[in-house]
Amino acid sequence: MNFKDKKIIITGATGGIGHSLVKKFCDSGGKILATGTKTEKLEKLKNEFSSIEIEQFKLNEHENIEKFIETAVNRLGGLDILVNNAGITLDNLSIRLTEENWKKVLDLNLTSTFLMCKFAIKKMLKNKSGKIVNITSIVGHTGNLGQANYSASKAGIVAFSKSLAIEYAKKNININCVSPGFIKTEMTDKINDEIKKMLISKIPSGDLGNGEDVSNCVAFLASDMANYINGETIHVNGGMYMA
Repeated sequence: MNFKDKKIIITGATGGIGHSLVKKFCDSGGKILATGTKTEKLEKLKNEFSSIEIEQFKLNEHENIEKFIETAVNRLGGLDILVNNAGITLDNLSIRLTEENWKKVLDLNLTSTFLMCKFAIKKMLKNKSGKIVNITSIVGHTGNLGQANYSASKAGIVAFSKSLAIEYAKKNININCVSPGFIKTEMTDKINDEIKKMLISKIPSGDLGNGEDVSNCVAFLASDMANYINGETIHVNGGMYMA
């Protein structure tokens, strides 16, 4: 897949999946602006991939998202592809889950992703083309113990992505989702061995996935090979959930 001269924004770029996304698009010739909340991690990413642009930004600052898209587009010289990968978890059993932590997860995972799409689409309409790939999660389809807020946010991404896909299909803008299962990241590294063993027992492939499994799928959906795929969710989970 060739992304030479394609202008790409990647959110959540400093995490495990984010790093794989940056590498995949860099290796394929893309012109990337990577964003995250931690300057130190962004600088480390820049040192590894010298060709990328970086921008520290807090996606929960909704009032600044339009300005962020404007800045990113100016720095890149346009916008062809948006990958919404950023997300947080604040887990707890529903009876103990505070309204504040419900709202924090929905605000960042769901509302921020919607607003990023909204303002990116405005730019893509001028180009008369564009690709958006939103990263959701297996738990948005299955639910998960202690993750009512996270599951709701990821399910919401799938639903609004379908609506946007219908709205802008005739404008040559494709919006799709990738739904990872349990992937080897800093987040899954924190899971204790007993729970990890239980999770792996439910995966037919018998192992956790890696970031490249996800980035390969994202790159496909962002490429010209997926021009006739729209409003879809591709699951990357080793067979743990089969839609």
